This record gives sequence, C-alpha cells and structure tokens, in this order.
Amino acid sequence: MNRTTRLVILLAAVVLLGTVGTAAVLRAADRSDARDQDQAGGPPVRTGAVALQPSGGRQLLVRNLAWGPHRDEIAAVPANRPAGPRTVSGLKCLRFHAAAATGICLQAEHGALQDTYRAVVLDSHLHERHHFPAAGIPTRARVSPSGHLVAWTVFVSGDSYAGTNFSTRTALVDTRTWAIDANVESFAVTKDGRPYHASDINIWGVTFADDHRFYATLATGGRTHLVRGDVTARTLTTLHRNVECPSLSPDGTRLAYKKRVAHASPDAPWRLYVLDLRSMTETATTEHRSLDDQALWANNSTLVYALPGDYGSDLWTVPADGKGTPRRLMTSALAPAYLG
Repeated sequence: MNRTTRLVILLAAVVLLGTVGTAAVLRAADRSDARDQDQAGGPPVRTGAVALQPSGGRQLLVRNLAWGPHRDEIAAVPANRPAGPRTVSGLKCLRFHAAAATGICLQAEHGALQDTYRAVVLDSHLHERHHFPAAGIPTRARVSPSGHLVAWTVFVSGDSYAGTNFSTRTALVDTRTWAIDANVESFAVTKDGRPYHASDINIWGVTFADDHRFYATLATGGRTHLVRGDVTARTLTTLHRNVECPSLSPDGTRLAYKKRVAHASPDAPWRLYVLDLRSMTETATTEHRSLDDQALWANNSTLVYALPGDYGSDLWTVPADGKGTPRRLMTSALAPAYLG
C-alpha cells in the first residue's frame, strides 16, 4: 500500500466519522426538540394555580412527564379523574411529595461543567420557604403527616439500587426550626437486638408515622433491613429483613415495600409486597413486574407506584391485599402525592 492510498483511506475514515458524529448530534437535537413539543395523544395540559390546600375536593399532584413545554412541572388533577386535564404549576422538580400544606421539591441546578442539586421546602402555594444543598442525585422524598418534618434521599455515588456499588445520603429537616440532620447514618443503630456499627451502612426511603417515628431501609453487609427510626432519640432499630423503600399506610398498620425475590434478573430484582406491622406477615401484591419506586398509599386499600412508560414513567395502581389486577392510573407521571 503506497502513501497516496493510505492518505485516501485516512481521509475517507475522517469523513465517515464526521458524518456519523453529525448524524448523532442531529438525532440528539431532534429528540431534545421533541421533548419541548406536545406528545401526540398525550394528556391535556394547561397552566393554572396549583396549591397544597385544594379547595375543590381531593387532588392528586404529580411530576408531569408528558413531553412538551411543561415537562417536569408539578401538576394537579382531581383524584377521581386522574386521566383528565392536568393543571401545571410552573415549578419543576425531580422528586416531590407533600402533606399538610408543606411540600418538598428536589431540583437540579444546571451548571457549565456539572449539575448540582438542592432540596426546597414549599408552602401551600408552592413558594419556597427554605432550601438546602443536596449532596447528590435525588431519588426519594417524603413529608410527615403534620408537615413538620421532611426527608429526602440522594445518590452520592452510583445511580441505581439494583447493584451494590452505590452510596446514599438521607437528610431530615424540622420545618418549624429548620434544624437539619444532614445524614441519618449518624443515628445509633440496634440490629437484631444489639448495638451495631459498620462502615458500609446506607439509609434510604424514609416514610413518616408522626413527628417522632419513621421507617426506612438500612443496608449493610449486602442485605437490607426495615428500620424504625426515632427522631428525638436519634436511633434506628431493625425490624424485618429484605425491605426497601417502605411506605406506611394511612392507618399506620402496614408497610408497602419492594422486596428482592429469588431467581429474578439482577437488573429487575424487586416485587411489590405489604407487611402487616402487628403480625409481621408479608403479602405479595398481584403486581409481578419489577418496580424501582417508593409506592404511595392512595387510601388504606390501594397502592400507587411508577413503572417505565413510553415517555419516562407511568403510574399504576394495585390493591394492597394481594388480590385484584394492576391497572394504569396515569401516563407520563411520577412522584404522586394525594391532598385533601
């Protein structure tokens, strides 16, 4: 092969790589532009006032994932018409929850070199009351029934609970004083009746019982445990194994959670279960797909959770008693909260 031939081949390779690169950039730009366009057949979306003290009956608030100019905004629908028109607020959140006229919104702040994150506590009109820096990528958020406490979890390394190479940070804030426990891992742990210390402890997925007690997941030694937390005593006590992202029922008697099941794919290992806190008996729901979400109780008998959809995530619902059939509740939605 002479020099001229080698030069021709090199130039051809450069042109080919340039063409492929340009096509990739154009495809990415087209997809980005598409996200700003209303999706065909998507849910109707309109701007309006959204409040955490609804006056017109019970409402369901969600992070709107429908492609268009209002993607990622917090939206409200009547709880009895979840497929109806969405009223969007203008407030964008990656994770959201609300109770008792208090909201928690986990947001990204896009920088020139990297994104940073913050946790914003909201009043009843979705206005900022206070904000805190968040140490990583937002993944879970909850408000106590009284609105006096808020909690959030972020990934500080890794981006999935499915594997073992991740680390989380969970914070608790008292909205009456703005006192913050920036890392719940500093709480004293009692595991299987004995004080426990380990460098690999991770805590995530807080769900509140009241202004003193909460439940969460504690991971250590390659296993997960349900823990009961005491905010005043700053303690965590293990109660049950193989529990992730617990969610307490409104009557305080049961916890919904995702459980790793045998023989499942390592990338899709979880099924939705319910634990009776009196008897500590487990009930598998009829949702047999793997879910990576912290389920929400719509009432004392029904669970709501997110599964992958065509435009990010859809919300699904299933009875908590192990009977019935899962059904789609809303398309293109995430992070639900019932109010009123």
